[in-house]
Amino acid sequence: MTVTGTGFKASTTGTVIVGSATFAFQTTSQGAFSTGITIPAAPTGNLTITAKTSSIKASATFVVQAAPVPAPAPAPTISSAPLRFGAATPGGPLASSELDEVATVSGEIPSIVMSYKDFLQSPPITELDAVRSRGATPLVTWEPWAWGGGVNQPAYSLARITAGDFDGYISQWGQSLAAWGKPVMLRFAHEMNGNWYPWAEGVNGNQAGDYVAAWRHVHDVVAATGAANVQWVWSPNVPYSGSTDLAGLYPGPGYADIVALDGYNWGTSQTWSSWVSPVDLLGPGISQLRTVAPGKPVLIAETASSELGGSKAAWNTDLVSYLAAQPDVMGFVWFHMQKETDWRINSSDSSASAFKSALSARRS
Repeated sequence: MTVTGTGFKASTTGTVIVGSATFAFQTTSQGAFSTGITIPAAPTGNLTITAKTSSIKASATFVVQAAPVPAPAPAPTISSAPLRFGAATPGGPLASSELDEVATVSGEIPSIVMSYKDFLQSPPITELDAVRSRGATPLVTWEPWAWGGGVNQPAYSLARITAGDFDGYISQWGQSLAAWGKPVMLRFAHEMNGNWYPWAEGVNGNQAGDYVAAWRHVHDVVAATGAANVQWVWSPNVPYSGSTDLAGLYPGPGYADIVALDGYNWGTSQTWSSWVSPVDLLGPGISQLRTVAPGKPVLIAETASSELGGSKAAWNTDLVSYLAAQPDVMGFVWFHMQKETDWRINSSDSSASAFKSALSARRS
């Protein structure tokens, strides 16, 4: 702050005293002065400021009040809103710092935490415990292949799965999940209507009808272990020109508890992609799910948007608003990763702010 004074001897030096600190000044030809001072960091009660020269001394006393310390922002919690919010992060359920970041940027703890496992991995009980400790429900994407092996993996053909070649392994998963005993969503062989995974029909030697047969077989082997706590999630990709028709891939109402969609707004991040709104991206697929699996709850199991080609902030707002208006859509899982493009919620400040506000609005 600045201290000023008049009535002092002209053109002389002086000192301003504030507590134990001193600040020099020089008067003008009219006997006035002005000098900057620093208030003590933690003054209490009255504070006296004194200005003096060799012949004159003047003081003033002020009541100094410290600025109130703002209350800390409330810690994020899991929302009870009908539309659930979930997340998948690079490190999975054991990467607590990643999930903490999601909670911070979104203002809400994800109530669903998704992870990915191939057919070489053991039942992830430690990860399930970690998700449960956060108050969330685990969603395990179980992929019948060996990661990194490409589309052509004859060892993991649908016919081999149906023939029982993996029954021992599948039973191990079922027994472990049954022993764990808490609710878990199991998303087996997702995006089967595309052609980029070895469990799709038309690739890897798979024929029409093989997918449903394999799904039912895996379901029945797990069910035989007593794993009644498992919710089966059937999760195609959003339909596109050339994708396999969903009707021939649906295993039936007794074999799926939740139906889901994966859909991304790639924007202009790829040479083949363009900006697409949440309604145009997800709406046709949701309509098909309602036709193929009437009455089943719908989950958007993977979604996110690129920053390139439009306003990601507006896209985030529109996504949550659109999904919250669909009574049969139970939730969505955000793919919080920097991969083909920056899918993360906080890829920009505007994206994070809009996402957080959209989640808050759907809670009110």
